[in-house]
Order: sequence, then C-alpha cells, then structure tokens
Amino acid sequence: MKVSLEQFDKAFENRIRLQVMSVLVANDNYDFNSLKDLLNVTDGNLASHLKALEKEEYIIVNKTFVGRKPNTQYAASQKGVDAFKKHLEALENLIKQQKY
Repeated sequence: MKVSLEQFDKAFENRIRLQVMSVLVANDNYDFNSLKDLLNVTDGNLASHLKALEKEEYIIVNKTFVGRKPNTQYAASQKGVDAFKKHLEALENLIKQQKY
C-alpha cells in the first residue's frame, strides 16, 4: 500500500506544532507558560505556532484572568484530534511500507 503525501497534514510538518498537538491530545488542556517551558521555545515562537493551529481550528483557546494575570488555556478540538490521528496513521503506514 503506497502512502500518498496528501494523507499528511501540512499543519503538522513543523516539529513544534506536532509537539503542541501531542501534548494537547494527551491532556485535557495546557496553559501557555507550561507549553512554553515544556517545549523550550520562546513566547513569540510558540504564539505563532499556536496561531497557525487556531487558524486551522485544531485547537480551542480559552482566555481568562487569575487574579489580575491573564491565563490562556489551550485544548485540542475534535477536528484537531481527528486530523492529528489521521496524520499519525499516515506516518505509521509510511513506516510499515519501508519494511521488507
């Protein structure tokens, strides 16, 4: 079975977006600072990748305040979970295809 490149989601070609989705699919939600620390990225870098995922409607953004400090929580949307699983299946199929 040949794996078509169309089965891969361009949104997950970047390692940071792939990592963000991995974290959000494995957890109910995650806040900005925790994601930044976990992935060891800068504020701007993370923000741009989160914006790209939000544009695809793969994540849900919930902004609140804790006291006077803003707190932004991120969660994977069902559309994002489905797209991520499809992308992982395509990767698994590619790996299986490489076996003799």
